[in-house]
Amino acid sequence: MSFDSLVRPEPSSDRGLSSSLRVLLTLAAAVIVIAGLSFAREVVGPIALAIVIVVICEPVRMPLMRRGMPSWLGSTVVIALAYVILLAMGALLWFAGNQFARLVVDLTSDGQVTRQLDVFVSWLDDVGFGQEATDAVTSLLAPANLLRVVQSVGGTVIAVATALFFVFAYIIFMAVDAARYRQAPAVFGATRSHVIGRITVLNRGIRRYYVVNAAFGAVVAIIDGLALWWMGVPAPVVWAILAFVTNFIPNVGFILGLVPPAILAYAVGDWPLLLGVIAVYCVVNVVLQVLVQPKFVSDAVDLSLTLSFFSVIFWTFVIGPLGAILSIPLTLLVRSLVLEGNPDALWLRWVSGDRTAVPPPPEPEPVLVRRRRRRWPWQR
Repeated sequence: MSFDSLVRPEPSSDRGLSSSLRVLLTLAAAVIVIAGLSFAREVVGPIALAIVIVVICEPVRMPLMRRGMPSWLGSTVVIALAYVILLAMGALLWFAGNQFARLVVDLTSDGQVTRQLDVFVSWLDDVGFGQEATDAVTSLLAPANLLRVVQSVGGTVIAVATALFFVFAYIIFMAVDAARYRQAPAVFGATRSHVIGRITVLNRGIRRYYVVNAAFGAVVAIIDGLALWWMGVPAPVVWAILAFVTNFIPNVGFILGLVPPAILAYAVGDWPLLLGVIAVYCVVNVVLQVLVQPKFVSDAVDLSLTLSFFSVIFWTFVIGPLGAILSIPLTLLVRSLVLEGNPDALWLRWVSGDRTAVPPPPEPEPVLVRRRRRRWPWQR
């Protein structure tokens, strides 16, 4: 035995990484990817929005393909429909922002907000809230702060308009490429059928989620807008548009759509009007969004309530306000890329809410059949 063999350690037979080290490396890679997405949010957000819009509009190509029309005609129809959706979104945002700015200026100029704020602060003092809570409410609802909100809304509208400009360009390229991607099952169906199947299911789920949400959001917006108009709340069209937009935000969209008109109702009509607005919103949203709508989107979005709520916060933090509307498709995309291709992550898919992630049934145990030994006559 040589001296080198005594000093030099023997190589380990297990060359793989430990489970704890793999977890640390995965978390480190995830942090790097998230930081990169957040750094490039001005690019990632419009691209994600363009992909979602093209996925929603893609089925209009099918009737033209069945009739033998050229692919460029189908791409043109998809682009035109996508542009109509974008222009409608931009027009709604511009109108709502303009009306909201005028409303805040009118309310702050006649002193009505200041009077209602003084009444509310005195009520807080009578109830027994501390001076810190009173100062916080006063600072939050002060007219100067409301004017700053108007300025921030104007900046947000400009940012959204800039993002829509890039989305217009992205849609052209994605719609043209989508015509070529439809040939993927015929070209790679034999070798990549499972990947193509996952992409097809993902696109179908995203499309159904947004179409159903748009339909129910329009119904909720019309009912809320008519109710606010009947109760005398100013700018009911603005709050109807807000109710329609926040319907695409899971779990917390109802609260985001309720708070502004409720505060305005208290400013112009005191407590009775405030309670009336809250009652109308609760009845309409509970009946349509809690009882009826899940029956139509439960098959499209198999996400747990906890994951849906966390996805809104997470994607808003990563790519900005647009992440709240795109949180569900982005979460479905991440699950499809990371978990659905890994058979060892079946239980993680089940934890995330995927009802199709069930283990295969156990194979039946082989039944041993005992052969009866034949006895010869001389053995009897």
